[in-house]
Amino acid sequence: MKIYTAKGDKGSTDLLGERVGKDDPRIDLMGALDESTSSIGLGRAHATIDAWRPLLIQAQRDLYQVMAELAFVDEIRPDAYRLKHDRVDWLEASIAEVEATVTLPPQFVIAGDTVAGAALDVARTVVRRAERQVVGLDASRHTLNPEILRYLNRLSTLLFIIARAEDLASNDGPRLAKSERRKARE
Repeated sequence: MKIYTAKGDKGSTDLLGERVGKDDPRIDLMGALDESTSSIGLGRAHATIDAWRPLLIQAQRDLYQVMAELAFVDEIRPDAYRLKHDRVDWLEASIAEVEATVTLPPQFVIAGDTVAGAALDVARTVVRRAERQVVGLDASRHTLNPEILRYLNRLSTLLFIIARAEDLASNDGPRLAKSERRKARE
């Protein structure tokens, strides 16, 4: 059995209901979401705090649902594929759960104190890129579910707070963006 079809060799691919160029903004967004879930998986693989792994797995599943929603053209998308408001509610509850265990510094932090924290920070930035792409699509000719933008915005917050929890668990972080020497001069 062949794993490839070669249909995309000329630069096009299928959405459900339409063949489009691989440079179509919807395909680009789905690529950023695919990168997001892979980056979250890398962070999860390095995570040392087992309590947060189920949250990361659920976020990956939610991103696959978003990709499925985006894979349909507007005219034929079944309502069952639309991301619902309750997924944003779940993220907000998850953020509060993690936040209750973490004291955040009152300034920016530098990523990289732990492998897990750094990987989750990379995932957060990829999610932020996908969020910006949603904004760009929303302003164009495509109708997008507003819950997708809200979800990505909250997901980046969840990834940030779990990254800080990982850094704090190492007793080494988080490292502040402003050095102590620089702060003393201010």
